[in-house]
Amino acid sequence: MIGAGTMGAGIAMVFANANIPVILLDREQSFVDKGLDIIAKNYGATVKKGKLSQADMDTRVGRISGTTSWDALSDVDLVVEAVFEEMGLKREIFGRLDSICKKSAILATNTSTLDVDQIADATSRPEQVIGLHFFSPANVMRLLEIVRGKKTSKSVVATSMKLAKDIGKVGVLVGVCQGFVGNRMLHQYYREAQFLIQEGALPAQVDRVMTSFGFAMGPCATSDLAGIDVGWRIRKAQPKPPPGERYSGAVADRLAEMGRFGQKTNAGFYRYEAGNRTPVDDPEVEKIIVQVSKELGIERRQVPDEEILERSIYALINEGAKILDEKIALRASDIDTVWINGYGFPAHRGGPMFHADTVGLQTVLEKVRALREKHGKVWEPSALLGRLAEAGKTFASFDAEEEGGS
Repeated sequence: MIGAGTMGAGIAMVFANANIPVILLDREQSFVDKGLDIIAKNYGATVKKGKLSQADMDTRVGRISGTTSWDALSDVDLVVEAVFEEMGLKREIFGRLDSICKKSAILATNTSTLDVDQIADATSRPEQVIGLHFFSPANVMRLLEIVRGKKTSKSVVATSMKLAKDIGKVGVLVGVCQGFVGNRMLHQYYREAQFLIQEGALPAQVDRVMTSFGFAMGPCATSDLAGIDVGWRIRKAQPKPPPGERYSGAVADRLAEMGRFGQKTNAGFYRYEAGNRTPVDDPEVEKIIVQVSKELGIERRQVPDEEILERSIYALINEGAKILDEKIALRASDIDTVWINGYGFPAHRGGPMFHADTVGLQTVLEKVRALREKHGKVWEPSALLGRLAEAGKTFASFDAEEEGGS
């Protein structure tokens, strides 16, 4: 396990829980020690709740050792890298692993957005490289996106799918693209939430509509939990939209610039009392939002709840259809599995693609086309959505492998 931060420590626990010994590596002993401390505290909290005995905790902790020596990885069967989302750093690490690890070792990256093929190309054995995208906190979340590169061997894919079961995860095979399945769709979901806020909604209204639909948390509360600064740093590294194209990050950027990073600073889209994670409406945020809307030349209006729900859900569905059409996912049920297990989509609604089939694809297509007329090309309907709707078919009837997927 490379990287002893919160994610690396959580992944190490996943393997230890499955009776698999783990070597936790980082560049400095202080980082290793901090990771081992995180692990001990996490297990300790479980013991205090009565969900784990002290003896079981000691056994699991005993399966995890720490090191700063790369030579300790020479005989491992699997390496999982979980360092910062920087392509240069990841390629450097994989080049080093290529020279140290045995030829049969599987080299996995926990990247959530970066191109697995570029990472694999830093090695002489791209067929042994795969993405294992764990979700945070890794020792709690059930989803594991298994990202197959262009050169990843079938045996590595099969081993990774079996591994997911062995460690108690729900493994979903996906292809390489920006954000894979889950985060690519999440970007569109957040996009609409932020556009709706710019146009006249407030965070509490957007979140209330989505929790009423069945999500455990709305997009603004979720952003506060994850950290507004995380998306802010990613956006700063990306080019701004061309003139005439809307930018969804304006409000979140302003909050981040003010040091409002979410729960970690007790202030984000909401205010938080010390030691309490319950969101509290903050009049200062409304002032900030109104000011940003004014700067963008947007005349604020009353936004109906129905519009919030439709734009949020149909953004997910339309992007999911594009993912299917590009064969990033092989079937609609894979997308639904990702969203139910990794993003809190209400299970009783079956996932975004199943929900679309329930609503009717012709209805969805008409709504998306209307949104395209009103809001521009970000709402361009998926070609697959159009084909299926016009043929009277469903997403459940589509199989990428039958249409030439690999």
